Amino acid sequence: MEKFKRLKNEGNDFVKMGEYEEAANKYSECMKLNTEECTVYTNRALCYLKLYKYEEAKQDCDRVLQTEDSNIKALYRRALAYKGLQVRKKSMVGI
Repeated sequence: MEKFKRLKNEGNDFVKMGEYEEAANKYSECMKLNTEECTVYTNRALCYLKLYKYEEAKQDCDRVLQTEDSNIKALYRRALAYKGLQVRKKSMVGI
């Protein structure tokens, strides 16, 4: 559990520095240690949103909402992911 906390804190520090790819990697490592901790999924979803990886963000939020159906961060970030996916879809049509 100590390693999990350390990795999560490192991920949080990367987010504060705007290093979203590195942060997402730290959160992914956390998930290998504990798949039940919802905050690492919502945190990684934030990173994916910042990296324009909307499908991945949606999947992380869906995972959280399976166990916590009223998780505000997951609901909000999933909505942002859907919005990003719609924008991408519309821009593809224009090509």
